[in-house]
Amino acid sequence: MSYVAKTYNVMIASPGDVASERAIIRDVVYEWNAVHSNSRKIVLLPIGWETHSSPEMGASAQAIINNQVLDKCDLLVGVFWTRIGTATDDYASGTVEEIERHIDTGKPTMLYFSSQPVAMDTVDLDQVAKLKRFKDTCRSRGLYESYDSHADFRTKFYRQLQLKLNEHSLFSSDLGEVGSNPVEESKTKIPEISAEARVLLKEASLDDHGSILYLRYISGTNIQTNGKNVIPSDERREVAKWEQALNELVALDLVVDRGQKGEFFELTNLGYQIAEMIAL
Repeated sequence: MSYVAKTYNVMIASPGDVASERAIIRDVVYEWNAVHSNSRKIVLLPIGWETHSSPEMGASAQAIINNQVLDKCDLLVGVFWTRIGTATDDYASGTVEEIERHIDTGKPTMLYFSSQPVAMDTVDLDQVAKLKRFKDTCRSRGLYESYDSHADFRTKFYRQLQLKLNEHSLFSSDLGEVGSNPVEESKTKIPEISAEARVLLKEASLDDHGSILYLRYISGTNIQTNGKNVIPSDERREVAKWEQALNELVALDLVVDRGQKGEFFELTNLGYQIAEMIAL
């Protein structure tokens, strides 16, 4: 059933060495939506340059990202491990520029630094040194969080995201309040898809990377996600049902083909939203 809700953009700002953390942030945001969005009348939309920017000429890449993505975000989550990123004209990196510009707006910023162990011969020491300098400047300007594993990060971010949404005045659920955030009516509905497609979509949403593998062997066919093969038997009729289920998800833009041979698929943002609404 549709409901009226405020939408808030949550930007994920990070260098390229924390891909797992970016996936965790999205998972936690989707989980928060599934549990709280109806009662709070708030919907969180995770955004980032890799998913919400488009080609454009006439300015630097970072300036375009700032205009297309950063300036539209309400909450920024920044994560670092061993890299600070590529320098821009005015800042140590694009990620730092996004964080500093967002802080200047007065909107909330949640900053995390990983203390996970790393083999020093695999990292760029110049990047490590620049990151340390940036981290040192943050000590006197606010409160950041450290974590020592992906599980620790998930636990801390889930708890602290709830605290932020409960305590910060920006996230008021008063829909009559005049503010900078548009009021949108959520009209997302579960499409007419087969039972197999529902199961496959739900399982893929629980996968750490939101991925689906379609593998064909001499001995049979596997459709794998969330650590399991969803096809219960090698009977051709059964296999055909699950192949059709995958085709349904692709046709509805719930998953997207990322492989060169049709063997690797990933959930889209819409796919995650629909998966949250499915109860198996």
